[in-house]
Amino acid sequence: MFMPMGLGFFYDSTLILVLIGMALSMAASAYVNSTYRKYAKFSNKKGYTGTEVAQLILRAAEVEGVAVQKISGDLTDNYNSQNKVLSLSETVADSTSVAAIGVAAHECGHAVQDSRSYFPLKLRSAIVPVANIGTTMSMPLIIAGLFFGQTLINIGILCFAAAFLFQVVTLPVEFNASRRALSILRSNHFLDDEEMVMARKVLIAAALTYVAAAISTLLQLLRLIMLFGNRRD
Repeated sequence: MFMPMGLGFFYDSTLILVLIGMALSMAASAYVNSTYRKYAKFSNKKGYTGTEVAQLILRAAEVEGVAVQKISGDLTDNYNSQNKVLSLSETVADSTSVAAIGVAAHECGHAVQDSRSYFPLKLRSAIVPVANIGTTMSMPLIIAGLFFGQTLINIGILCFAAAFLFQVVTLPVEFNASRRALSILRSNHFLDDEEMVMARKVLIAAALTYVAAAISTLLQLLRLIMLFGNRRD
């Protein structure tokens, strides 16, 4: 809430929510980067590259029609369910590190989800356009509502809530992809027991970034409600 401080300045006590969210996101990002760098120093004993293990996993899971490609960047890995392309960053595709194998396996987990028609993945894909519009339009609507009435503010807050919904739906998708990845790595003996422990730590660290993002978005949503939800025209 806004509190007078004199000389025409106001202190917004709800900013603490934003700061907490930022701190969580920064901590999660730092943790995943440090964890990845730590286990990037260990090559898997079978000498697989990220690309090779991705192809082996897709074959083992009987996933057909998915292309594996290398893209530029560092940890820019992703799976596109629309065009069935699994993209591995340069630092993962050509690396034999246990960390790279874990990341490649995780993206394969998404391809497996897609091939098995995993509902949360389909739901997330359906929400993407709504979440993008909500993120773009929320603040303009809230600002307009300050001049034209509470209805626009409420719509703006609902738009931002769509972004939070996307973050919530993302959580089971990401956790499930990691579980599938670890299961396939273990059952097909792509990594030994010691390497599996390392890969699991990398994937847990990555999952925490999604948890932090969801909490950060929730805190921002609560701040908007506290600031604008009870205004009267």
